[in-house]
Amino acid sequence: MPPRLEISVVVPVFNEEESLAVLHGEIAAALESMGNPPAEMIFVDDCSTDASLVAMLELRRRDPRVKVVKFRKNFGQTAALAAGFEEARGEVVVTLDGDLQNDPADIPTLVEKLHEGHDIVAGWRKKRHDKLILRRFPSILANRLIAFVTGVHIHDTGCTLKAFRRELVKSMAIYAEQHRFLPVLSAGSGARITELVVNHRPRRFGKSKYGIGRALRVFLDLLSIKLVTQFSQRPLQYFGLMALVVLGVGMIFGFTGLLDLGGAETERGDSAFTDEWNFMIFSIEVVLFMLFAYFVLLGLLGELAVKASGMHRRSTLDRILSELH
Repeated sequence: MPPRLEISVVVPVFNEEESLAVLHGEIAAALESMGNPPAEMIFVDDCSTDASLVAMLELRRRDPRVKVVKFRKNFGQTAALAAGFEEARGEVVVTLDGDLQNDPADIPTLVEKLHEGHDIVAGWRKKRHDKLILRRFPSILANRLIAFVTGVHIHDTGCTLKAFRRELVKSMAIYAEQHRFLPVLSAGSGARITELVVNHRPRRFGKSKYGIGRALRVFLDLLSIKLVTQFSQRPLQYFGLMALVVLGVGMIFGFTGLLDLGGAETERGDSAFTDEWNFMIFSIEVVLFMLFAYFVLLGLLGELAVKASGMHRRSTLDRILSELH
């Protein structure tokens, strides 16, 4: 077995050929300021179309701490981070962007904060050097929405500069645009999360790979994470609430239909009309009752599935281990 490392630095890369040499030098300087602990730098090439891969291979030739992972096609930042987590061997995993806007000089402070007893230290770009309308304003709205929906209050969920304990990221499956939700996903198992103000720098080379178009994807991922976390913890309550909503709608509709039926009989006295109205109300009530029973049975089935999988037991154990760590 290879020796265990203290720090793994994971950098997702997409078309950042001009930044890589500078970034490597800054990461090396940050590690040197910490006394050069056993460390590795994992650069994940997300199928760049420029000479980024050539630059990374040159860094690997010059520095044995550098490891390069190459994707065969462009999968996105979340997949790149997941691949870096899979390869990481350090006790502490630090992530940062490859565009030089995250400052590697903050790595020692993040690691020190992590060793104070936290499981995740999230960077907070308090003074951002991005465009107000296209980047900063949507980010502010997204961060407030995520905090409101999930209950995990992080000022800057989109900041890639974070530090994690290794065991946390090794047990976490992420996809789509979920890299920004890593603190949220970890909070469910009792992870101790804090944040730290970090330096944010203007972009020196190239242009941003992100635009306003990703807002919808982030919103959909937020919904999926909220629903999945609720379902995994309380499936019967989740489906039971839906069943009660259906039942309530059925009762309101049936009561309203009976009132309308009485009025129709008084005004028209048409038996054919009242028979059709009775049949329509009866059909809708049957459908709503079937939906009510369907959601209740789904909730019971979900409870049985969760109990059989031992998820509740593992979640409780994770919380206990987190408290004892």
